[in-house]
Amino acid sequence: MVAVGTGSLSLLDYRRRVAQLYADIRETAVRRSPREAHELWRTTRDQLYATHVDSPLLPDDPRRRTGLPVAPYDPDLRFTAVLHAADHAQELRVTTGTDGEVVFSLLGRARTPLGTLDLWWLSGYGGGVWLPVRDGSSGTSSYGGGRYLLDTVKGADLGTTRDHEDLRDHLDEQGEQDDQDDDGERLVLDLNFLYNPSCAYDPTWACPLAPPGNRLDAAVDAGELV
Repeated sequence: MVAVGTGSLSLLDYRRRVAQLYADIRETAVRRSPREAHELWRTTRDQLYATHVDSPLLPDDPRRRTGLPVAPYDPDLRFTAVLHAADHAQELRVTTGTDGEVVFSLLGRARTPLGTLDLWWLSGYGGGVWLPVRDGSSGTSSYGGGRYLLDTVKGADLGTTRDHEDLRDHLDEQGEQDDQDDDGERLVLDLNFLYNPSCAYDPTWACPLAPPGNRLDAAVDAGELV
């Protein structure tokens, strides 16, 4: 039997809680509303960041008591977008503090009313989708290095319209939801769920930040602020 440190188990617990939170968000967005899903996200993150041993907040950070600054929900910033395949191979290599050099491959691009965003695939073991965003609010009302919207290897996953249709079908079988037509699978990109990377709270962290293809000119005063 291989011994596992208690620190590893606490991190496993933290990751599990984040993954469960986003599963609950996807369900709540369908069963109730995206606005209520956003409130669940806000309150659960506040509790997790305030109490968990692996919280990215430093022990004396006042946000453990006050909660994280999050803008009110804006339904106009919830989009669905087709993922368009990348027309050429592109790699992004990022040096991090704990994992050494991390390699991302360009997965594709998603067009939103605010601009086009690149989606990246983590090339390491297990893989995962990563979508950072830097916008016109970065450095003023939001973190200067940009924020994350999706980081599926760590559980941050808003799903696709296909996921939502599958859940609607399940609820419809229970008589809880009317059927809706599926017009093809799209990514759910709800900018109200933008959140800070760990390095926004603790400068000892080295986080991958938004490359040029992940920058929006418009100020997105939604999600987690500063």
